[in-house]
Amino acid sequence: MTNPNLTLIAVLLDRSGSMQAIKSDTEGGFDAFIAEQRAQPGEAVVTLAQFDNDYERVYRSIPIGEVPALELRPRGSTALLDGIGRFTTEIGEELAAAPEHERPGTVIIVVITDGHENASTEWDLDAVKSTITRQERDFAWDYVFLGANIDAVSVGAGMGFAPGKSITYDANGEYVGAAYSVTADYVSRKRSAPVGAPVVGFSDHDRAVTRE
Repeated sequence: MTNPNLTLIAVLLDRSGSMQAIKSDTEGGFDAFIAEQRAQPGEAVVTLAQFDNDYERVYRSIPIGEVPALELRPRGSTALLDGIGRFTTEIGEELAAAPEHERPGTVIIVVITDGHENASTEWDLDAVKSTITRQERDFAWDYVFLGANIDAVSVGAGMGFAPGKSITYDANGEYVGAAYSVTADYVSRKRSAPVGAPVVGFSDHDRAVTRE
């Protein structure tokens, strides 16, 4: 049996060149998101990977109390599909290799981007959609999609993200912070729910506060 008191929060963050415009807002929003999760009951570990046309695992399954402040160094283009495919594959392999009692009862994957796919070479849309659908159906993983400068609901649905767990945010100031805040609220609800129980996604209010 997996550990019902342990949550894995795995964040895949776009660091492509266009993120420079919201670099400091993203760093602040991410750090506030982590602070909010530290305050929640239950254990949590955090994995972070960043992608542009390259992929980098920043840290893997560290206790939430040890998560450092985010340093974002925007560069390159947006290999979104490759990032999602590789991230999902790596996490799946790591969990499969762990003893069952050490595996988190709740796995939440948060994907954050500010633009459309334009650089992937290994994964295509159908492969990513099939993978996300399988992980949610067979292993009860929970995928959340945040997108700036795109229609996140439409783009997310094409990749297999549930519309209720995809949200568009404006790429400036308070709206970046609001996107991380409403995501923290969702993750908190998911962590406090019984393992595997459905949780209501983003509300109309959540969508209103993340857009001008």
